[in-house]
Amino acid sequence: MAELPEFQKRQYAFAAHIRDPEHVVAPEGVEDRRMAIYRHLFFNNLRNLLSNMFPVLKKLLPETKWCGLIRQFMQLHRAKTPYFLQLPEEFLAFLENEYELQQDDFPFLIELAHYEYIELALSISEERNDLTGVDPDGDLLMNVPVKSDLTWVYAYQYPVHRISSDYIPAEPAEQPVFLAVYRGNNDKVGFLELNPITAALLELIGQNDSQASGEGLLRALAAQTKYPDVDALIQHGAAALEEMRQLEILTGTRTPA
Repeated sequence: MAELPEFQKRQYAFAAHIRDPEHVVAPEGVEDRRMAIYRHLFFNNLRNLLSNMFPVLKKLLPETKWCGLIRQFMQLHRAKTPYFLQLPEEFLAFLENEYELQQDDFPFLIELAHYEYIELALSISEERNDLTGVDPDGDLLMNVPVKSDLTWVYAYQYPVHRISSDYIPAEPAEQPVFLAVYRGNNDKVGFLELNPITAALLELIGQNDSQASGEGLLRALAAQTKYPDVDALIQHGAAALEEMRQLEILTGTRTPA
């Protein structure tokens, strides 16, 4: 392999020092006062960006801990994109794959970071719903409910949507916390906490290749879960479907094929 040109060697040395100034010496021939400007500029810009992208996580952590995470991110992670809006995805990848959890870390640190990342990712998503043949006011039981492509469902061990400086859970929830994170026509992102039954129903709606009606899906769900009162499940399910339509988690219905 051909040796790198001298200017590229200096670029690599410059970048390596910026990422890890405590362990990597600065390029020769550069005044430290000038290097200090770049060291502070790069770190502070990254800290400010990530603080805005992960506001809850930043608020919960001591400043020294937060700055330490950012420094390790700079040292260990090799980003695959230069775009600022994809920076939270890179930071999450660092937490999931390269960062070693410490004894003083919150046990929900990675889940909270994921939730904050999802909020931002959904807010800038370019996905659009295909509303061809969709009746926004259709009968949700008689017809085929249609899930919005701007609704993403996740299961967490901790109630990440409620975590704040006033509520810091020490133990996981007794059962998974299901959240539907959604973006409506006003482009605002919201969330709806689901119970296991409504989470399973929403999953069935998203995978409804057979184009079953809302009632058909609820009856299938009752059979899967061995629900003791099918009529009661259909009644509760109808109310849940309507709530999800009002929140634009569902865009409406299509006529069964």
